[in-house]
Amino acid sequence: MPQFYHPILDNSLSTIQNKNMKIDRLVSIIMILLERKRISAHELAKMFEVSERTIYRDIESINLAGIPVRAVPGVGGGIEILPSYKVDKKVFSSDDLSALLMGLSSISGMIKSDELAGAMAKIKSFIPKEKADEIELKASQIIIDMEPWYGRGNITPYLEILKTALQKNQLVSFSYFDGSSNKTERTVEPYRLILKGINWYFYGFCLVRNDWRIFKLSRMTNLKITEKKFSLRPYKPPILDFENANYESITNVKLRIHKSIIDRVLDYCAQDQIIPDGDEHFIISYPFAESDYSYDMLLSMGENCECLEPAFVREKLKMKIKKLAALYKD
Repeated sequence: MPQFYHPILDNSLSTIQNKNMKIDRLVSIIMILLERKRISAHELAKMFEVSERTIYRDIESINLAGIPVRAVPGVGGGIEILPSYKVDKKVFSSDDLSALLMGLSSISGMIKSDELAGAMAKIKSFIPKEKADEIELKASQIIIDMEPWYGRGNITPYLEILKTALQKNQLVSFSYFDGSSNKTERTVEPYRLILKGINWYFYGFCLVRNDWRIFKLSRMTNLKITEKKFSLRPYKPPILDFENANYESITNVKLRIHKSIIDRVLDYCAQDQIIPDGDEHFIISYPFAESDYSYDMLLSMGENCECLEPAFVREKLKMKIKKLAALYKD
């Protein structure tokens, strides 16, 4: 569980830890008391599934940390933070709260986390009741959903495994298929998770190659956290501008495509690279790197795509089509 640091709680964290208290419960109680005028110990105990005695011990720890909490006896009584201490919720505007919730919702949709869920709950506690509908609408106006249409494969559980390894500074081991389909066994010090485009990558120091490496999660199998911890080494930032890094290996090919697949090339071609060719077709300039993956991309468009030039790409496509036809020949 990650440590929680608060400018007032900071000096008393050791006291809280020695009592084996769960910091997330203490923080949640503080947020509830900031949100509500008063709440009974019985209600808090029921909410957190602990005894009332535990709640009173938690309240004592919060008081020791410097946050003034008192118990009010009698009908309508309960536990409350002194009104003079409470935070002014107006420090966050509706737009601020909407932006925070939008960002947290997008991240939590990709990486499941108790910490993120707790953070969202805390942010929501600042929303005035009369503004709840307005902020909920604003927060849902932009949705970032990285889940593929057809299943998630091993990506989701691997994100959880790597997130845990990052937090604990523990080595991970896995099998990896490189761009040439060669399988190797790797042991890596994890340093960063990267979402680039629609794909997740993992950056760390590979002990097998004795160098920094970027790994694509979809090419990893048998990912495990080892028991061995590692000390952080001087950090070398990853190169994330892959297009510029590989610019010299990218050329443009001239394609004639049917209008039915225009949506498939819009992610790769600018509008000025797409020229109408009659009523049904377009001539496009398509970025191309000499690799099996690039040839397979062109072939995946089937009869709706014809490579016009350069000649060597056209000839290699012919060769691949002949081999494919031979494979299905009776």
